[in-house]
Amino acid sequence: MTKAEDISFGYLLNDVTLLFRKHFDRRAVKFGLTRAQWRATKMLYHREGLRQTELAELLEMEPIAVGRVIDRLQAAGFVERRPDPKDRRAWRLYVTDQARGVIADMELIARGLRRDATRGIAVDEMQQALEVLNRIKENLQALDGAGLAEDAEP
Repeated sequence: MTKAEDISFGYLLNDVTLLFRKHFDRRAVKFGLTRAQWRATKMLYHREGLRQTELAELLEMEPIAVGRVIDRLQAAGFVERRPDPKDRRAWRLYVTDQARGVIADMELIARGLRRDATRGIAVDEMQQALEVLNRIKENLQALDGAGLAEDAEP
């Protein structure tokens, strides 16, 4: 009897992620935004005034990587940094009118890609797949602080 742990799925997850990114980037190229830039812009659109470290945490990215994304977004006119009124060493992040102007179009691109990616998949199948992926994610996140015995010598 096969166990769940005997089924290799990491490469498939990676392939799906790479393909999703590739197709999103191709569709969004007209806006000059990568998928990472779009995620940051969308998060800031819904939660303006975040600090860069808060944004990094929400996006589950390293602060340095988010800093580069924000630098590019700021240079392109999609995001602006404003001084934090409570901490003169910190900056708060806000989307610009230019970003607000492309949010709806970017949502259409994302929805279209999801539609294409889920063609032939029923809603209940998709919900079950998401539940399983979320449990896998939670299991892997639990490893971060657990120091499991598998990591040590037998």
